[in-house]
Amino acid sequence: MICVINLIYKMIKNIMIKKILIISILFMSVALSATAQSGYNAVLQQIEENNTTLAALRKQTDAEKIGARTGLMPANPEVEFNYLWGNPALIGNRTDISVRQTFDFPTAYVHRSRIAGLQNENAELAYKAERINVLLSAKQTCIELAYFNALAKEYAARLQNAERIAAAYKTKWDAGEVSILEHNKTQLNLATVQADVARIDVEMRHATSLLKQLNGGKEITFLDVGLPPSPAERSWGRGFEDWYATAETKSPVLQYISGQIEISRQQVKLNQALGLSRFSAGYMSEKIVGEHFQGITLGVSIPIWENKNRVNYARAQTKAAESILEDSKVQFYNRLQSQHLKAIALQQNAQKLRQSLSDYGNEPLLKKALDAGEISLLNYLLEIEYYYDAMNKVLEAERDFEIAAAELWAVEL
Repeated sequence: MICVINLIYKMIKNIMIKKILIISILFMSVALSATAQSGYNAVLQQIEENNTTLAALRKQTDAEKIGARTGLMPANPEVEFNYLWGNPALIGNRTDISVRQTFDFPTAYVHRSRIAGLQNENAELAYKAERINVLLSAKQTCIELAYFNALAKEYAARLQNAERIAAAYKTKWDAGEVSILEHNKTQLNLATVQADVARIDVEMRHATSLLKQLNGGKEITFLDVGLPPSPAERSWGRGFEDWYATAETKSPVLQYISGQIEISRQQVKLNQALGLSRFSAGYMSEKIVGEHFQGITLGVSIPIWENKNRVNYARAQTKAAESILEDSKVQFYNRLQSQHLKAIALQQNAQKLRQSLSDYGNEPLLKKALDAGEISLLNYLLEIEYYYDAMNKVLEAERDFEIAAAELWAVEL
C-alpha cells in the first residue's frame, strides 16, 4: 500500500513539474517573441531613415505634389502694343494698346483644384506602397538573419559535441582501442559539421550585407534575438473575412486605385466645364491724330470642336479604372486568403514539430549511451542525425511561418 501511495505521489509530482516547465516555456516564448519583434522594429526604423530608394522616392513624391498644383490659375494676361505709321504722312501715326485676360468657365477651376488634391493624396499612397515593399524586404531579411543566428547557435553546440567525440576517439585510436574506421568516421563527422558552420557564417554575412544595402550602405546592428522558441500567436480576428476587411482598408495600392477612379470622375467634370464657353475681359486704347478711343473689351468663345471627345475619353478612363479596381480587389483577396491559409498551416506545423522534438528528442540519452558504451559510434551518428534533422526542420518551419506572416501583415508596416 505504501509503495502504491509513493508511486502516485511521484506521478503527481512529475505532472506538476511538467506543468511548471510548460508555463515557464510559454512565458519565455512570449518574452523572446516580443524581443524579436522589438529587434526587428529597431532595424526597420533605421532602414526607413537611411534607405536611399525611399529618400529618392520622397523627393520624387514632393516634386509630383508641386507639379499637381501647377496650372490651377487662369491663363496669363495678354498685353498688346501696336505703333502704325501712316501713309501718306499727313494722316499721322496710330497707337494701339490692349490688355486682355481670358478665363475658363468658373467650375473648371474648382475641378482642377480637386484633381490636384487627389493627385497629391495618390502620390503619398504610391510612396507608402513602395515604403511597405522596402520594409517588408527588410523584415524578411531580418527573419532570415534571426533564423541563421538560431541555426548558428545550434551548430555551435553540434560542433562542440563533434570535436569532443573526435578528440575522444583520436585518443582511443592512438591507444589502439578503436579501429581506423571509427576514427575516420568521427573525423569525417567533424569536418561535415565544420563545413555547415562555415556555410551558415556565409549566409549570415550575406543577410547582414543585404540589411546594410537597405540601410543606405550604413552599418546596422541587428540584435541576436534568434527566432522565438515557438511561433508567435497571431490574431487573425473573428475570421478571415473580418480580418480581410480591415486589411483592405489599409492597403495603399487599393486606396491608390480608388483615388485614380475619383480623379477620372473629376476629370469628366473638368472636361465638361472646359467644353463650355471661355470668357475674356480687358482694356483697349487707340490713338490717331486728333482722336483717342479707349474702353473695355469683352469676349466669349463658341464651343464647337476644340473639346470634342474629351468627355468621352475621360468617361472611358473612369470605367477602365473601375475595372482595374475590381480586378485588383479580387487579386488582393485571393492572394491574402492563400497567404492566410499558408501562414496558419505553417504555424501549426511549426508548433507540432517543436512539441514533437520536446517530447521525443533523444540527444541527451544518446550522449549518455555512447559514453557508457551501450551503443556503437555508427548507431550514435545515425540516431543523432535524426535529432539534428528534426531540429533543422523546426527552425525552417518557424522561419517560413514568420516570413509568411510578415507578408500577410505587411499593411501594418
